[in-house]
Amino acid sequence: MILGAALWASLPVPSLMINGDDLITMSNPAAESFLNMSAKALEGQRFWDKVMIDAALEGPFTRARRNRTSLFVNDVDVGSGERPPLLCNVQFAPLQGSEDQMIVMISPREIASRVSHNNYSGKAAKSAIGMAEMLAHEIKNPLAGITGAAQLLSMGLSPEDQEMTDLIVAESRRIVKLLEQVEQFGNLRPPKLAPLNIHDVLDRARQSAAVGFGAHMLFVEEYDPSLPPTLADADQLLQVFLNLLKNASEASKDAGTIRLRTFYDTSLRVRRSDGTQARLPLQVEIIDDGPGLPPEIADDIFEPFVSGKENGTGLGLALVSKLLVDAGGWISVDSVPGRTLFRISLPIAPKELLTGDE
Repeated sequence: MILGAALWASLPVPSLMINGDDLITMSNPAAESFLNMSAKALEGQRFWDKVMIDAALEGPFTRARRNRTSLFVNDVDVGSGERPPLLCNVQFAPLQGSEDQMIVMISPREIASRVSHNNYSGKAAKSAIGMAEMLAHEIKNPLAGITGAAQLLSMGLSPEDQEMTDLIVAESRRIVKLLEQVEQFGNLRPPKLAPLNIHDVLDRARQSAAVGFGAHMLFVEEYDPSLPPTLADADQLLQVFLNLLKNASEASKDAGTIRLRTFYDTSLRVRRSDGTQARLPLQVEIIDDGPGLPPEIADDIFEPFVSGKENGTGLGLALVSKLLVDAGGWISVDSVPGRTLFRISLPIAPKELLTGDE
């Protein structure tokens, strides 16, 4: 148990233990620092009175404890009476070997909260790239050491203490996965623009989705065969379509329908950050019949670290937006319960780039 106490004290994120009466029974040094309260002031107190979480979680928490399952909540403000709130991820997990005790781990996301603006502009791209470089060098290497040390320690532990090391390994791997996604922003090559047929790329994405993550979905095609070629990077546009199809598929856990629609809109013009206007008449719509985006994030869904998924990183749609904007395109969304529509707007390939084969 001495080793277990040392591991508990060494956890790098604020962590608390809660009993069946919602009373705090243990707190680690990181929790004391985060909440600006001593262990003596915390322990024996009702969790919901000392930890202020800006979400209605008591009901879901009670069900998770009763069912002995974990509960994950992303992007909520967490604070205490002694300090202002910070944007955090919160994880509740049952303690193995106990009937009602739960572990709470709070992961502050101060860096994420600083990246906030209306569209994924060049400023956001630079911020994301800067974060990628910083996080890769300052966090990934120490995380590998933490994971390895926890795995070694787990070999000689009791099942109760092993739960702690398993939690360290799982959280470390989750953070590494997040960092790898962030790094994509810094590693993207400039788009190789060339004339291409939108439907060729869209069909490749649909076929890949239909035999993989979207096998439970019905795909309906409504293509305008008269559309001229667009100017885009084929590989990056395929990545955009696959990301959107995956999101649409995951929105419907059971069978659902995804409509793929293409058409021409001569009236669409987009004003860029430099004040110029771009004509983007080629339209691709990906429409699903899932539950829709949460209203509170619908306006910010293309910003980094904004996610409608319970355990999402909030980087997929930000990456989609960056790829399209860098290639001269645009993306928008319209979502209500039962219908979410992502519209991609692309330019026409200049006639001088077209060959006789096209």
